[in-house]
Amino acid sequence: MIGAISGDIIGSVYERYPVKTKDFPLFSPHCTFTDDTVLTIAIAGAILNGDDYAVTVRKIGRKYPHCGYGGLFFHWLFSETSAPYNSWGNGAAMRVSPVGFAFDSAERVLAEAKKTAEFTHNHPEGIKGAQAAALAVFVARTTHDKEQVKSEIQEEFGYDLDRTLNDIRPGYRFDISCQGTVPEAIIAFLESTSYEDAVRNAVSLGGDSDTLACITGGIAHAFYGGVPDYIADKVKEILPEDLWGITERFCNTFRC
Repeated sequence: MIGAISGDIIGSVYERYPVKTKDFPLFSPHCTFTDDTVLTIAIAGAILNGDDYAVTVRKIGRKYPHCGYGGLFFHWLFSETSAPYNSWGNGAAMRVSPVGFAFDSAERVLAEAKKTAEFTHNHPEGIKGAQAAALAVFVARTTHDKEQVKSEIQEEFGYDLDRTLNDIRPGYRFDISCQGTVPEAIIAFLESTSYEDAVRNAVSLGGDSDTLACITGGIAHAFYGGVPDYIADKVKEILPEDLWGITERFCNTFRC
């Protein structure tokens, strides 16, 4: 889970100023956490306490109203209605990594991932994106086999993971859809040699960099067994105490 948060923070400065290279400062003075981090931690908090996902997302999300929510989500967050809005956006996938760490069967991971998505992102592509990202974390964590991650995601969801970053990068642009983000994030992980390399791969695509790196970072954390101390220490420095507290408790509980 810290891997997802780290990816969000590292990618935060490149969302508006995309880069097409892996050669960039890992942490700039302007790095910060975004909605990706807040909502990832909210999902983790709900799992820890056995609470309703939507209720916990509203509770924690409302404490951080200026962290970059999309317009439709912002309206849902501060509305008294709980109706989903049929979104296929990548917000469903960026917040789901705790599910892949917390549950111990693919079936349960898929079921819980659906629950984390459908209270807002109830479009089939939104649910699919959340399930694919969570399953990738789970398979990476339990098999430590990239080919297994690739084959299971392709078989279950039909994403094209046979492309390379060099194929994708030249024509890739900012894309907020699950279908235009999740496969690319997984490919960034598949081509990586370390946690840091995975995040650099994701940012180098030049798209929705914080979300790409958040999704990739969660999978890479699961596969590589954590994140380097110099990255985790920076996350702790940047996060407010309440968000770090949930993160630390989740990681201690699920040994991630």
